[in-house]
Amino acid sequence: MKRRESFDPPYDGVFAGLLKFATFAEAEETLRRLEELRLRYRDLGDRKGEGYCRELALLGRRRAEQIARNPRVGAVRRLEKGEIALWFRIWLETPALFETWLELRRRTEEFRRLRDAG
Repeated sequence: MKRRESFDPPYDGVFAGLLKFATFAEAEETLRRLEELRLRYRDLGDRKGEGYCRELALLGRRRAEQIARNPRVGAVRRLEKGEIALWFRIWLETPALFETWLELRRRTEEFRRLRDAG
């Protein structure tokens, strides 16, 4: 599927404005909402809806990675976006395990240092 920011109706209203990751809290909320939608579409047998969930997460990961690599962005923000890109990657690879993984990730010293630096 081609990566894009607009989706066909009726999905356009569902996904409009959903991708937010300026903060860890926004990224978490985005991924939780994507998981809710993924499960709903899966239960309905709606492969297009499931694909759109994945497509939006891929877009989020790509954008977070771009910011993380941008030398004009401050070091702490680059690290934060690298962390958020990791969150998107984990969700894309194992969405059913993401919540458990995130809970464990938050307990790590590495994450606490990053969170406290911002």
